[in-house]
This record gives sequence, structure tokens and C-alpha cells, in this order.
Amino acid sequence: MTKPLICDLPYPSIDKLTPDLRSARLISFAYATLHGELTAILQYQYHRLWTTNAQIAGLLEQIAIAEMLHLSMLGKAMKQLGLDPTYKQSTQSHSLWYNTSAVSSSKTLSKMLLDDIAGEMNAIADYKKILSLLKNEEVAALIERIVMDEELHLARLSDAYRQLLEQNNS
Repeated sequence: MTKPLICDLPYPSIDKLTPDLRSARLISFAYATLHGELTAILQYQYHRLWTTNAQIAGLLEQIAIAEMLHLSMLGKAMKQLGLDPTYKQSTQSHSLWYNTSAVSSSKTLSKMLLDDIAGEMNAIADYKKILSLLKNEEVAALIERIVMDEELHLARLSDAYRQLLEQNNS
């Protein structure tokens, strides 16, 4: 079984979270929205299917599995915070159901990697915005730990892209 690409640090426990709809709604933006974890999973899986480079395909699979862990932790946290972890973005006034319109359908390796790099950059920026709005320290600790993984993904994808360019230029 492929191991997820994650930092060598434990995730904070979310077992003792208590109802907090404000925090749950904030993290729903990272759960199943256009730039959320569900989109990342689908995009990495799609790109992995089109990649003929075994090393990069393995990297994409490792990242997809890490994103699945993130989705699971966010869903569990949302549920404990009092929000049904359905695949939608929730605000006080409305909900937007998830759709796949932001999943990149690129099929060339360089474009796939660039799209995946952009996805990680967007995820990191979105998580940092969520952190700036969160007041719940337990939820913030989870988000900070997830950001560490996203930064690792960004670094590894950037390295893969650099190596691809070097190979193409030699």
C-alpha cells in the first residue's frame, strides 16, 4: 500500500471538539469547495492516470492519499463541531453543493504539475485565510498541521517540475 506524503509530525487530536458552528463553517471552505481537499483528491487521481512517468505517478498518488486523510479529518472535525460534513460549502445564509468544475483536466505532464503546484498554493493561501478568521485554537492547530503537509506537497511538486524541465532541456 502506498504511504501518504505527510510531515513526520502527529496531527492534533480532534476527539474532544465541542459544537462550534462558526469554526465548522470556516473549515467547510477547505473541505469540499472548488479549491478544497475533495478537488485536490480528484485532480491528483486524474493526473496520476494520465502520467506515464512512474516516479511522478507515485508522487501524485502519495499526495492524493494525504489529501484523503485531510478530507477525513476535516469531515470528522466538522461533524464534531455540529455541521453535517456533506459535500458543500456552508455559510449562515446558504450552501453551495460541490462540483468538479475546478478539477484540472490537463494531460501533459508539465501542465499537470503546474496545475497541481497552483492547487497547493491556493490551498495554503485558503488555509491561512481560514486561520486568520478562526478563534477556536483546537481547530486552528489542526489547520496549521495540515498546512505543513500542503507546504511539503508544494515543495515536492516544485522539485518534480524542475527535474522535468532539466530533463527536457538536456
